[in-house]
Amino acid sequence: MRLSDVPPDQLVELELDGETLLGRRGEPVASALIAADRWLIGRSVKYHRPRAAFCLAGSCGSCLVRIDGRPNIRACRTALAPGMKVERQNAYPSAALDLFGATDFMFPRGMDHHTFFVDAPRPIHAVMQKIARQLAGLGRLPEPREVKIPPARALRVELVVVGAGPAGLSAAIAAARQGTRVLLVDEQAQAGGSLLADPRHGLARAADLVATARQAGVELLCSATVLAYYPEDRISEDDEPGLLAISTAAGLLLVKATRHVYATGSYDQNALFPDNDLPGVLSARAVGRLLVRDQILPARRAVVLGAGPYAHLLTEALSAAGAEVTRIDGIEQQIVATEGHRRLRAVRVARRSDPGGKSTRIRCELLAVAALPAPATELLREHGCQVRWEASVGGFHVPTDAAGRTSVPGVHAAGDVAGFLGVDAALDAGARIGAAIGGSSGARP
Repeated sequence: MRLSDVPPDQLVELELDGETLLGRRGEPVASALIAADRWLIGRSVKYHRPRAAFCLAGSCGSCLVRIDGRPNIRACRTALAPGMKVERQNAYPSAALDLFGATDFMFPRGMDHHTFFVDAPRPIHAVMQKIARQLAGLGRLPEPREVKIPPARALRVELVVVGAGPAGLSAAIAAARQGTRVLLVDEQAQAGGSLLADPRHGLARAADLVATARQAGVELLCSATVLAYYPEDRISEDDEPGLLAISTAAGLLLVKATRHVYATGSYDQNALFPDNDLPGVLSARAVGRLLVRDQILPARRAVVLGAGPYAHLLTEALSAAGAEVTRIDGIEQQIVATEGHRRLRAVRVARRSDPGGKSTRIRCELLAVAALPAPATELLREHGCQVRWEASVGGFHVPTDAAGRTSVPGVHAAGDVAGFLGVDAALDAGARIGAAIGGSSGARP
């Protein structure tokens, strides 16, 4: 259900398994399906459990669909276009009534598919292998089409900032204002990161920072995924080794930078409770993205699980949008059971000190999990940066000094990747780190 009316000229049709639906041009396909109350996106690979979006940021892999003949496309990162054909995957005959879903009931204690029927006679074993291939796997092969791979392009910059969230945007702006040539890269179609899930800042603050970055001379590249850092590779023999490989719509981009700032943010995590993968269980920031970025209220009855500042903020935002909201702190209270099959219908809550005691049933179609996000440190690890475990900031993070310097010279970390502290701290850290880099790069003042 949408919080604002969509002008008729922005409405487009899409086809979901033969059913015609309406969505807003350019919004993520996953958001359009949620707005149309079509939560079920597919089935899990092994047990064929119902699957739906969880993080809406492209990190969880729970919203893979077939779009216009191409399998395993993230619905949360694909912009809706007129006439788009969307098909749910990994189900027979349909995701709503998947016969292979019986696997989940036949093996309630789990199934070791590696040893399944290995001692059976060879003919039986061969048959079971064919069945296993039908049960598992992600989608069908793409429909035949001519694919032309463009040649790789090369680019040299003084500073590359990976991640256009609050930390990355503020770092790029601060460095560019001091004359540093900055390339800002983000894998999402829209810059802003966690700002787009924050009811206090929202679209306006993200748009303002993007405009400021462009005015400062920052080159912003969205829908661009940094695949890896290759320490041994170089663009030419005259270059020092080490470059980033970035996948873009125009082809592979090889970037050689003097300095790197990683503002890669953090991954939304789920909480541990029975059937926490039911459609309707979303990360809290995913619900925030629906409310703030997409202007969609996912459900009229919601439960928010968490005790941190964002859990309180989201509870207020959902209530203001017209939802009936119950917040569970997850400290003194915990979820002990869920109800529903293809969609969440209710949760049962009990005191943590007495999990087997009396529980309270709360009807809801949405559960927003505000668990502590985990820092996205992979690219920094490829540089050889040290990481440290600290549970209070999300787990393994990259320790830095006040200027964002890591254990590797020329490599900096800003925002959640250095330990989750939230949007405001990320904005402040990015500005401080960008200013320090710009001031020490030898660029003109």
